[in-house]
Amino acid sequence: AFHLARSGRPGPVLVDITKDAFTGLVGDGPLQLAMPGYRPPERPAPDAVRDAVELMLSARRPVLYVGGGTVAAGAQQELRSLAELTGMPVVTTLMARGVFPDSHPQHMGMPGMHGSVSGVATLQKADLIVSLGARFDDRVTGAKHTFAPGATIVHADIDPAEIGKNFPTAVGLVGDARATIGQLVTEWTRRTVEGGAAPDYEAWIARCRGWKSRYPLGYEAPASGELAPQYVIERIGAVVGPDAYYASGVGQHQMWASHYLAHESPRHWINSGGLGTMGYAVPAAMGAKVALPDATVWAIDGDGCFQMTNQELATCAVEGIPIKVAVINNAALGMVKQWQSLFYSERHSASLLPSMQIPDFTTLAHAYGCAGLRCERPEDVDGTIEAAMEIDDRPVVVDFRVSKDAMVWPMVPAGTSNDAIQHARDLTPDFGSDE
Repeated sequence: AFHLARSGRPGPVLVDITKDAFTGLVGDGPLQLAMPGYRPPERPAPDAVRDAVELMLSARRPVLYVGGGTVAAGAQQELRSLAELTGMPVVTTLMARGVFPDSHPQHMGMPGMHGSVSGVATLQKADLIVSLGARFDDRVTGAKHTFAPGATIVHADIDPAEIGKNFPTAVGLVGDARATIGQLVTEWTRRTVEGGAAPDYEAWIARCRGWKSRYPLGYEAPASGELAPQYVIERIGAVVGPDAYYASGVGQHQMWASHYLAHESPRHWINSGGLGTMGYAVPAAMGAKVALPDATVWAIDGDGCFQMTNQELATCAVEGIPIKVAVINNAALGMVKQWQSLFYSERHSASLLPSMQIPDFTTLAHAYGCAGLRCERPEDVDGTIEAAMEIDDRPVVVDFRVSKDAMVWPMVPAGTSNDAIQHARDLTPDFGSDE
């Protein structure tokens, strides 16, 4: 079961054990793993690689659409080689943050419903999408019939069932992402050496950078003087640094953490982006800290998510797992509240929590044997983060009491085209023509 879960396309495996198996005797002979019908593909067919590179060479507006499969395969070096060799822009999904550095000039950000304008526009206006370990889920594509209407698709995935599942695929590459990208690098190099100069994508990538500079990520400080949640997360990233490990829950704070932390290395961003599991941050941070006891590990959580698994702090205190937990406390189930505000005439049903005081997270932290800190003013944010960093003998919970009115932008309204993305409320960017 562990072999199946960890190989090929990693995922859960159901193990159904009968009662008599538990009461029987177990032999002590050597364990032999024999599954003759299970052979995960390792690398794609050479002719498919040649066809993919042919499309890449003839494209005018290509993009590397990078998903979590590249992280699972450990393909960060191969990906960077391919990107720099070809000069193509890169977008990384929520599950792939860090596999290609945010600071790299070819990185255009995260695509999708809450992606950056440049990430969304680069996909939407491409004439070739080279998908590497991504699955074209609806959060990335928006309304299917409007997604990247001028693009041909090359789809690389270790699971053959994913190829062409959601969109017609010109070339399918079935294999491990690291091996697949390595083959693309080899074939591209061979073709450009033997066949002459590589194509020039400079005009295209300049256009992509134009979107990035015209529509940067941003937020306004609340006029009330309250904390902006984006500012809190941005400062955690700046004070703690990109070498730390960050686990996120699910909701508004998840999107802000994706945008406002600096993601420079793979596997430093621990996130439940597929299933969207609320309560994920604390136990995920615990696992990271146990695996890497000398690393700094922060859980970025919302007050709703935190109340689903905060009892695990008892285990942290008893077992000596000194994680840091930043609770982005807006007294609401923030993403639900945002949708109710935007699409349901501000009818806030079961999304407003009664008070920032119930529970009092600092008192709760103390009850679990942890340190508890609170921050309510912008001028105290850095000092509070630094104080949390100085505590190493027990877990720390920081209650950041933030504005209740902040929303996640950019946003593509559900079921609409990515062309309808708003970079702020009721403000839609101009992508320009494809000519």
